[in-house]
Amino acid sequence: MRRVTATVTAVGVAFALSGCGSLGFIGRSQAKDIAEINVTSPELREGKPLPREYSCHGDQGSPPLRWSSQPLSEAKSIAIVADSHTGSDSAVHWVIYNIPATTTELGPNAAADPPEGSGQAAVTSGRAGYEPPCEDKASYRFTVYTLDDKVESAEGAELPQILKQIANQTIARGRLTAVNIE
Repeated sequence: MRRVTATVTAVGVAFALSGCGSLGFIGRSQAKDIAEINVTSPELREGKPLPREYSCHGDQGSPPLRWSSQPLSEAKSIAIVADSHTGSDSAVHWVIYNIPATTTELGPNAAADPPEGSGQAAVTSGRAGYEPPCEDKASYRFTVYTLDDKVESAEGAELPQILKQIANQTIARGRLTAVNIE
C-alpha cells in the first residue's frame, strides 16, 4: 500500500457539471492508506483507443472489466466510475456501486444486467446506467474502488452525493484508461 490522499476527481466533475460552483466544503478526504487494484479488460488496453462498439457509435453497452488486489478483510463492496475528460469538458458515463466485495469481474453490458444488490447512479446525462461516450478525442477512465462499506443512497440521490460516499469509503483503487475512440 502507498500513502495517498484519497480524492475522487469525478466528485469535482460531478459538482462542476451539476452547477455547484464552490467545492470548498468538500476538500480532500482524510489521508489514509489506499491499496492498489489492478484493472484489466479483455476488450480495453491501457492508453489505447476505446473500441467503437462501447461508444455511442456501437451497441455493446458497458465494456467487460476485471480487477484484482490483495485481500482486504474490511472490504464490503465494489464501485466502478467511468468518466471522460477532454481539454474543455468532463462527464461521468457510469457509476455502479454496492457490487459484492467478492466480485472480481463484470462481463460485457453489465449495466443492462447488474449484479444483484448493486445500484447505478444517474450520470451527467441524467440517465442511470452506462451512457456510452461520444467524444472521439478524450480520455476515458474506468476506475474500480473497493469500499469499506456499502453506499447508502436514497431514491433519486444526486450524483455528487454518491460520488462523495464512494470517495470517503475507498480503501483500494485502480484504473484503466482508454484514449480516444477507435
